[in-house]
Amino acid sequence: MSRSSVSSVAQAYWSPCISASADLWHRQLGHPTSRIFQLLVLKNKIICNNKHLNFQCQSCPLEKASRLSLGPIGHKTSAPLELIFSDVWGPAPLFSLDGYRYFVIFVDANTKYIWYYPLVAKSDVYSVFHRFQTLVERQFSLQIKSIQTNWGSEYHKLSIFFQTIGIHHHLICPHSRTKWHSRTSS
Repeated sequence: MSRSSVSSVAQAYWSPCISASADLWHRQLGHPTSRIFQLLVLKNKIICNNKHLNFQCQSCPLEKASRLSLGPIGHKTSAPLELIFSDVWGPAPLFSLDGYRYFVIFVDANTKYIWYYPLVAKSDVYSVFHRFQTLVERQFSLQIKSIQTNWGSEYHKLSIFFQTIGIHHHLICPHSRTKWHSRTSS
């Protein structure tokens, strides 16, 4: 076949497969809405082995949930790494393909940059923080001055580390979502 006869247009090929449950199709297709899912079934794009398409997805409501804005926090920063917010989420109802059930985020109050790290266990926060600290302090040529957490158990060991290297550890009220109350740990 000559090179000129080969089409340069990307093409996708569809192959019919065995029938699967609505729940499995919903997860495999990236959590489409029920309206889109119904359309795929009606147009015979997927073969569903159950007639009831009322799938019970735990992830969809969480993804669509929203929280109120954190609002003003009372902290003014003039440079990156003056204040980092951190929180751990999990456990997820299902493991990721790589075996993760938790994640930790670090948010810089000045730049609003967000760093996300998946975790196998909450106890991994200690080692992940050290990787994060090395990364950002090299990127910005600055040192982390303070960090604000909810005083979850995963931060207890870190709090001792923060004291030894001079990072101020600010705490918020546990389980608060709309206001971040700063209170410095002793």
